[in-house]
Amino acid sequence: MAINGIQFQKGLSLSAFLREYGTEAQCEEAFIKARWPCGFICPCCAHDKAYEFKRRALRYRQCGSCRHQTSLRAGTVMEHGRLPLTKWYLAIYLVTQSKTNIAALALMRQLGVSWKAAWLLKHKLMEVMAQREADRPLSGDIRVDDAYLGGERVGKR
Repeated sequence: MAINGIQFQKGLSLSAFLREYGTEAQCEEAFIKARWPCGFICPCCAHDKAYEFKRRALRYRQCGSCRHQTSLRAGTVMEHGRLPLTKWYLAIYLVTQSKTNIAALALMRQLGVSWKAAWLLKHKLMEVMAQREADRPLSGDIRVDDAYLGGERVGKR
């Protein structure tokens, strides 16, 4: 039997993930690059100059033109959450790497949060992933890994 190419795709190991996203500063830097790859652009007026300031522990940006204030998390799934970015990133990693859908209880243990927080976090991430893929239905050659179709017939040979 030939080796299934899907099964042996390159992935990010947990140790490599923690090296890359292990601190709040690393996660914030990665999030900034993902959110504003060409630098900050005001969501109201599209101006590219902004002033940065901190309020409590959160960093905000204020547009230099219209003075609109926004944060890194505004308009994302993380907007109203109080969890640190390291927990969000680890949750994203665990949810996306789990082959059989990670349980909220396992997520709770891995992240060190309450069951309610883990359940909500998992469902927020699942909803965002479903929305992202909603307009891209599967087509062409589709391969399913570890599928077991059919079964034994009782009383038949």
